[in-house]
Amino acid sequence: MPEEGVPLSPNRELLTTPEIVMLSSIFVSQGVNKIRLTGGEPTVRRDILSLMRQIGALRPRGLKQLCITTNGISLHRKLDSMVEAGLTGVNLSLDTLDPWQFQIMTRRKGFDAVQKSIERILEMNKVGAGIKLKINCVVMRGVNDREVLPFVELTREKDLEVRFIEYMPFDGNKWNKGKMFSYDEMLDLIRGQFPGLAKVKDDKNDTSKTWHIPGFVGRIGFITSMTHNFCGTCNRLRITGDGNLKVCLFGNAEVSLRDILRKSNRGEPIDEEAYEAMKQIEMDRKQGRVPPDQPLGVAPNEAELLDVIGIAVKGKKAKHAGLGTLEHMKNRPMILIGG
Repeated sequence: MPEEGVPLSPNRELLTTPEIVMLSSIFVSQGVNKIRLTGGEPTVRRDILSLMRQIGALRPRGLKQLCITTNGISLHRKLDSMVEAGLTGVNLSLDTLDPWQFQIMTRRKGFDAVQKSIERILEMNKVGAGIKLKINCVVMRGVNDREVLPFVELTREKDLEVRFIEYMPFDGNKWNKGKMFSYDEMLDLIRGQFPGLAKVKDDKNDTSKTWHIPGFVGRIGFITSMTHNFCGTCNRLRITGDGNLKVCLFGNAEVSLRDILRKSNRGEPIDEEAYEAMKQIEMDRKQGRVPPDQPLGVAPNEAELLDVIGIAVKGKKAKHAGLGTLEHMKNRPMILIGG
């Protein structure tokens, strides 16, 4: 967190809960089976449980996984209800295991709360909750690279995956190539302590390279965007908080899905009342009670959305521009992309 804080996006520009649900429904209808809610910080959203329940209701239509990425500070207070709402996976961002360093890096207290969230997930999994827990650690030279081995030790007795992420250039994160601690360096460091480190077969579209130490309960992974990119097999799409589609995390090309959605509501944000009215109009249209050119409704802009999404996906490049270009390219700060 920058010392000066971060500018907040105007509420009107952000997707409403009905808009998120509508987009989720459209993507699931096209074969997307995993949805992840990120941020910012999703656990501080007032209606996060309602949102998760509505997205979780898409399971009969093909949704298989509903996940969140969180800092973990308030997660333990909402975790049980989130699992009831359909939560299947948690990516917990944690860059240090030192409480004092945590306070310096995040500019807040909360280390104990994060540990409580981790332990609560592990407790729930012992009785069958089935929550996939991954701890994401961005490794920075001279900042927390000395903690790589302590993070690996977490997997000795805990059923979780620690994922080490190469430091990446985004607006506002004071990028410096010298701070990047590479995948190969991390592997060498870990092998020096654990020579039995073995590669695990990754699924076709995994973005993480997974390894395991014999005798350890958990696993470790590496997200190697900078030195060993995985663009050719990446099938992720991102919707920003203000409704823009990004087909590549490192690309600055975006297209607004929010604006297309809101055509169905005369350009206004779609709240719960408007959403219910639109669903009723669509039901009436299907039953022939309103003319097909009725200006409001859920379906009229779906075809346009699918066309725009299809064009964006087909235009996705085979690989990102490379480190030399990315460090000079204008892109949103990660907090405005969703990580």
